[in-house]
Amino acid sequence: MAVHIRLRRIGKNPAGKPHFRVSVFDERMGRDSRIIEELGYYKPTSGLAELKAERIAEWVKKGAQLSTTVKSLLKKLNKGLPAGRQKA
Repeated sequence: MAVHIRLRRIGKNPAGKPHFRVSVFDERMGRDSRIIEELGYYKPTSGLAELKAERIAEWVKKGAQLSTTVKSLLKKLNKGLPAGRQKA
């Protein structure tokens, strides 16, 4: 299964208050397909973020690919990636 961990926008555009959920998706489905699991949230306007690092590590061990934005968010929060999977 081609699984990716990426951001899913849930904020309103006209209000200018975007916020996102970090979610696991099956990439064989469409862009707005059903999620497999939610792993946290990110609010760029306030800088708040909460990620379940241990669950992200489990998904990466199973072969899930992180989006570039989620990778940089993990680095910002000093959560890092699991050992052996820190390739860019």
